[in-house]
Amino acid sequence: MKLACLFSGGKDSTYAIHLVKNQGHEVTCLLSVFPKSDESHLLHHPNLKWTKLQSESMKIPQLVIDSSSDETNDELIVLEKLLKNAINEFKIEGLVHGGIKSKFQKEKFEILCKKLNLIPVSPLWESEPKKYMNDLLESDFHFMMTTVSSDGLDDQWLGKLISKSDVNTLETLSEKFGFNLNFEGGEAETFVIDCPLFFSSIKINKFTKNWDGYRGRFEIVDAELNYNA
Repeated sequence: MKLACLFSGGKDSTYAIHLVKNQGHEVTCLLSVFPKSDESHLLHHPNLKWTKLQSESMKIPQLVIDSSSDETNDELIVLEKLLKNAINEFKIEGLVHGGIKSKFQKEKFEILCKKLNLIPVSPLWESEPKKYMNDLLESDFHFMMTTVSSDGLDDQWLGKLISKSDVNTLETLSEKFGFNLNFEGGEAETFVIDCPLFFSSIKINKFTKNWDGYRGRFEIVDAELNYNA
């Protein structure tokens, strides 16, 4: 089946591509929507402009739309426009998204898929958090935390590449402070710099960190594909 994937550059959307390709599907394009607000419940924003490097490294074309240019103030309408473009250009039959537990997100996408006669595909749905995090690492996914916004997560996590020992630490913190270990509730965002889908890893040349005492953001300022790695 020819599929498009809602793509933010984080661990979930990237791993969802990995899983559906292993199931024999073809991911023909990535769909990335720049949301109006950092607080979007449907879409993710941090470092989204650098998904162009991930698209290039996976050799999967990317369609991008900026929701701030839409007068309706409705992210679903913007996404519908993008999906129609993907149907016309890439003849997609279904839509992949990396949702794990957000019923709000899943229902919105399923309604949109039904309207456009697409099959919704949610390969990560209801994954057990610790197993999922370890599966990512065992599958050779290298990802860093780019935002944190939860008790128990401080600025030391910003820009940190996650290891198996980090998963154990995060599990302890999640039990103590009550956040989702897989960050499904938006407690943190991630960015994948290498995985089996990439022909080249991503090298971050310059970045900034912003921390207000509770929330923090790791902003990529300059990056490139690391062809010599």
